[in-house]
Amino acid sequence: MADQIALLKMSPGKPAPLGPTQLSAGCWNFAVYAPDATGLQLCLFRPDTEELLAEIAFSGRTGEIWHLQVQGVAEGTLYALKAAGPNQPDRGLLFDSNRLLLDPYCRQLNRPQYWHEQQYLSRSHYSLAKGVLSSTEFDWQGATKPQIPREKTVLYEAHIKGLTMQHPAVPEALRGTYLGLCQPEVIAHLKALGITTVQLLPVAAFMAEPRLSSLKLTNYWGYNPLAFFAPEPRYQVEDAVQEFKTLVRTLHQHGLEVILDVVFNHTAEAGEDGPALSFRGLANRQYYLFHSHGEMIDYQNYCNFTGCGNTLNLSHPALQKMVLDALRYWLTEMQVDGFRFDLAVTLGREHKRFNPYAAFFQIIAQDPVLSQAKLIAEPWDVGPFGYHLGQFPAHWSELNDKFRDTCRAFWRGDSGTLPEFATRLLGSRDIFQKHHKPASCSVNYLCYHDGFTLQDLVSYQHKHNWLNGEENRDGHSHNLSSNHGVEGPSSDPAIVAARYQHKRNLVATLLLSQGIIHWLGGDELSHSQHGNNNAYCQDNPISWLNWQLDGHSTKFLQFVRQMMALRSQFSCLQQLSLLDDQYQLHGDKHQVHWYLLDATPMQEQHWHQAELNCCMLEIINTNSQQSLLVLINGSARNEAVLFPGNSRQLVFDTALDDGLQPVKPLQASQWLQTAHSLSVWQ
Repeated sequence: MADQIALLKMSPGKPAPLGPTQLSAGCWNFAVYAPDATGLQLCLFRPDTEELLAEIAFSGRTGEIWHLQVQGVAEGTLYALKAAGPNQPDRGLLFDSNRLLLDPYCRQLNRPQYWHEQQYLSRSHYSLAKGVLSSTEFDWQGATKPQIPREKTVLYEAHIKGLTMQHPAVPEALRGTYLGLCQPEVIAHLKALGITTVQLLPVAAFMAEPRLSSLKLTNYWGYNPLAFFAPEPRYQVEDAVQEFKTLVRTLHQHGLEVILDVVFNHTAEAGEDGPALSFRGLANRQYYLFHSHGEMIDYQNYCNFTGCGNTLNLSHPALQKMVLDALRYWLTEMQVDGFRFDLAVTLGREHKRFNPYAAFFQIIAQDPVLSQAKLIAEPWDVGPFGYHLGQFPAHWSELNDKFRDTCRAFWRGDSGTLPEFATRLLGSRDIFQKHHKPASCSVNYLCYHDGFTLQDLVSYQHKHNWLNGEENRDGHSHNLSSNHGVEGPSSDPAIVAARYQHKRNLVATLLLSQGIIHWLGGDELSHSQHGNNNAYCQDNPISWLNWQLDGHSTKFLQFVRQMMALRSQFSCLQQLSLLDDQYQLHGDKHQVHWYLLDATPMQEQHWHQAELNCCMLEIINTNSQQSLLVLINGSARNEAVLFPGNSRQLVFDTALDDGLQPVKPLQASQWLQTAHSLSVWQ
């Protein structure tokens, strides 16, 4: 080791920027936030064997930042840290000078991080993945961000591995990887579907929980972060950074945006008995949130507002800076277009309570880079007073679970749901108030990764999560689903037909609604998870999309494509701007009328009739006078309909199995709307 150190030239370096910075070929500056440490070591390793090359003491310290400059570092050298200091858990100090730690700012890992209990307990340096010191140069080939307007955005939620693991047109060596998603056949599918924006489940490096590892399971979704700046090596062929950039470049070249699901609410270090992998061993007291008794902080009692054992303290300047630095890094160096924030209420907790004007939101609003990104909040966490739908800033969009639940309840046949169904369809203005916010603040969805797939929503009455190892206790039990008479797969033609019509109703409602559209990847393929509504630990064909379609699923895929195209065809479906809404004065203006099925205008008393589950919605463009008429029949019987005004031309009817409309154009002034169906007329 002494020989290796002799080949290196060291100096104190600079305290900024944090993390590793390449100054020139072989010359690196390291800066690490560790305010309570009494010493810090840089450990360098061989890239092939992870053999220790050198341990170098940080010779510079400025305030809370330790820093060091090293010259003579070979390309691809691996690195990690060791921190010395007091080990006093009651004071929140957990230093261990023999414990190897990841730099929170490391940009690339040499391998995935797996949990090996014996290696960890013995402090073997092989128990921890290492940071990689290599150049990040990349040829973007002139690719630029598509900058899709919010109101035109159609999100496609996808898992890097699950999307292509069983895709027959993706080369086997590339399946389940960043490069697999770049393949022409995958992109062609997304484009044909009408997708504008791919939303990726977490790609930042993560580690499966020790409990899952002991059960021979894994954290497939990736919501257990280890390194916020480093792309997950599980999805690489050779180089995660270069290959992720290739993915972003390729999608941008085809006009598709990329947004990332990011997890800044907890880390893989878990609770009181969790491992020290990075943050805990460097600045435990600063990075995490703890319970308190009066003014006394209980440093051995981590706040658990996430259900994962710990909660990051976003109100602390050091952690706030790290999260904002990470967001800027992904937007600039990796060129992504935006983020979906997991359990975003945690980001706005100040003094443990959510504040819609929290410093985190204010910083993003004024930051010239971050303020231009697409920002989507999951507007809740599991802490006290954790549900805050509609309370994020106007330039954020929010997952609208009320849209999901209302659509499911209405088309399942629940009584008294029509008034709220109408509200959700037109942008949930009871939550996202007109004059103050656009309807695109609402992210409307039917299904998400955590829950039933669309196929399972119409095939299972109850969750079936037995393979998760928790005796079916995990996952949500309030699914508002219907199995149409048989639990699980069925070959009965009547049941199959009812299920597909149910799906068509839900899809049509989603794509007629005001707001950003969120589509769960695989729902267009009628993907089933066999009733598992919490498949977070199923890295197998339960979660991997099945691209082999039968006749029914092929017809449904075509229906979804046509419905997506219909939405893009009519501007009023993308952005409805009512005459009495002053939020946006320019552009088209619209009027909305609601009718009973006999063309009688609906009055207030009609909305209070619990048994009413049929109506008509007319949207009129006040400039062109063109209109769309939506017939909604949530009843169990066919209903005669008399159109208001002139005769209409059928655009689509969800009761039709073979597509959106009949072969010949159909005009009518009255119609018999099939039970449990929806149609649109022009």
